[in-house]
Amino acid sequence: MKQVIRRGLREIIVDEVADPIVTPHHVLVRPLYSLISSGTETADIHQEGVLKEVAENPSHLRKIWDVMKVAGPTRTVSEVRAKFKEYAVLGYSGAGVVADTHETVTDLQIGDRVSYGGEGTGHGETILAARNLIARVPDEVSLEHACFTTLGSIAMNAVRIATIGVGDVVAVIGLGLVGQLVAQLVRAQGGVVVAIDVRQDRVELARKLGADHALVGNASTPEQVQALTSGRGADCVIVAAASKSPIPAQQAIQMSRDRGRVVIVGAVPLDLLRDQMYIKELQLLMSRAYGPGSYDPLYEKQGRDYPLAYVRWTENRNMEEFLRLVATGRVELQPLITHQFPLEEASSAYQTIMAPDSNSLAVLLSYPSTRVTEPAELFTPRRRIETASNVDEGKAELRIALVGAGNLARWEHLPNLKKISGARLHAVYSASGARGKSYALRFGAAYSCSDYEEILNDAQVDVVLIASRHQHHAAQAIAALRAGKHVFLEKPMAITVEECEQLSLAVAESGKQLTVGFNRRFAPFYVEQKKHLSRRTGPAVISIRMNSPGLTGSFWAADPKIGGAILGEACHFTDLMYWLLESEPVCVSAYSLPTGKEDPIGENNIAASFRFADGSIGNLTYCTVGSKTSGGERVEVFAQGIGATSEDMKRLTVNAKLRRTRTRWLAEKGYAAQMESFLNGIRKGVEPAITVRDGARATICGLRMLESARTLKPCEIELR
Repeated sequence: MKQVIRRGLREIIVDEVADPIVTPHHVLVRPLYSLISSGTETADIHQEGVLKEVAENPSHLRKIWDVMKVAGPTRTVSEVRAKFKEYAVLGYSGAGVVADTHETVTDLQIGDRVSYGGEGTGHGETILAARNLIARVPDEVSLEHACFTTLGSIAMNAVRIATIGVGDVVAVIGLGLVGQLVAQLVRAQGGVVVAIDVRQDRVELARKLGADHALVGNASTPEQVQALTSGRGADCVIVAAASKSPIPAQQAIQMSRDRGRVVIVGAVPLDLLRDQMYIKELQLLMSRAYGPGSYDPLYEKQGRDYPLAYVRWTENRNMEEFLRLVATGRVELQPLITHQFPLEEASSAYQTIMAPDSNSLAVLLSYPSTRVTEPAELFTPRRRIETASNVDEGKAELRIALVGAGNLARWEHLPNLKKISGARLHAVYSASGARGKSYALRFGAAYSCSDYEEILNDAQVDVVLIASRHQHHAAQAIAALRAGKHVFLEKPMAITVEECEQLSLAVAESGKQLTVGFNRRFAPFYVEQKKHLSRRTGPAVISIRMNSPGLTGSFWAADPKIGGAILGEACHFTDLMYWLLESEPVCVSAYSLPTGKEDPIGENNIAASFRFADGSIGNLTYCTVGSKTSGGERVEVFAQGIGATSEDMKRLTVNAKLRRTRTRWLAEKGYAAQMESFLNGIRKGVEPAITVRDGARATICGLRMLESARTLKPCEIELR
């Protein structure tokens, strides 16, 4: 399908990417029209170049420096350069017909006329949209007008936040697309509208659309509003402007009455006048997106609605109500449309929006579906996109397919793979067509795809590198093994005992190799610690502390339902203890922080004590509540006459007869060494250093840690 892409920082292109596959609680839509959000989308287009962007946001330099301290200058420079060609999807508001539905969506049918929203939906010929961000379009509403629904819901949420009563005087500052919609909705709510903008044409448009008063904004605007209200001031001011100046928010305070309300829906600095706010005892309210449900993954991604009796106006119900108002003529949209471009001319559409002399307001994109009578019936998805035509298919080398185009693959696995002789990236699978193609182009893959079956059915794929989200690991690995592929599986190998058993069986039946991404076994400082510990003549003591403050409640990997930090991250350290000791763990006792909170998540903060078969003991403290300036990863090992401590894989201290300390500026984490070892083992027919049994052990240790913390009892660890 064709999709609008921002390539690099400012170039808008239309490129061919893989059509998405329908997922639970989602549908596929074939758009007829989509609306460009002139504020949000153009803010992501850095038209004046990188130097001006850095000058205006010097925090970017700090971020680069922080990354460089972890990844090193070479890889950081490589990532910065990649940003100038990286693909990003723009857009989130459109309308079309349903082309496919997941079985979890039972109230929509193929061919239904719908509007859609949602971050990342984009401007493309096929859209994957969540059910709770889909609204049926009434027969009275054209799809050309229905594509306004998402922005209309943003405006409606601001009006609801403002709690406007009949006769309230409401000043609307900023008469762009959202501001014009806010003004109409305030009037429909019974408010008296004072429409304000620095542009005369937009002020006149608001007047024609029913604003009671319309003012060209200037320094005297607060006094004009005071005059219109007999000196009282506005009951409510809604700031819908997009500005780098604090003046809109400051004037909102000045024109408000005592105990009035100021609602911020636009992107403006809040350099507020505290004394005036205090004297007037103003309420400052923020309007977030389309309404309740925004940014809640359970609502937006997993289809869990809020009970109407408790949350009357959700995102979805706001979308439906906006369409009803359009259908009854209470909101006029046609006067807002200034330009319309076919999808192929999207670059011209964005140039028009950003050209000051174009007088653009609502700019629409039209799709090829507008030229056919039954767009849903003619839907023939293309889920594999060729990206390299000069690949030598006859060359004797291992061909790797990447599953999951995430940060770990981009920062570690794919750069490392390019350096390994006799191996290359062959394919990239990603649910996002744009992201998959971006990775394929950058790292030289032959194709990208959005259907995993393309990978499984490709006889040229020798190895599947799985770096997707944790809950998908086991199923994807089993499918790859049964398709005759070797598997490099990022940790965790699995998140249940049953998945461990199924993977063990799949490895045995397929005869293919599987390894798990426990890279620490290949990190030089841990290799040296193991060397010293191997000289012990009796049991040892291990103490590991991991402080990971980035794993907060908002991060997907922190979710206990898919293993959380313990199954997903702490598995590194249960495996590390086993490997350092070369002894099986047999029992664990653990305690966690209180559970049931969104943040910090108690299950992700655990202190556990392990007993091993040879009499050794190990303590593991994993926490997410520490500061970023606190120490991160610390591993101490002790045995008779031996002590060794590693910190963040950058500092190693060995205490034996003498004390020796070695340091590195950059951590060497072992990713490259493990990948090379695994691929060499495949060529030689040698079992990998880390097997399916090791992956199962780590998962079972994590499960028993969580069980012990939950039951407050020791748990036996049995590896079948």
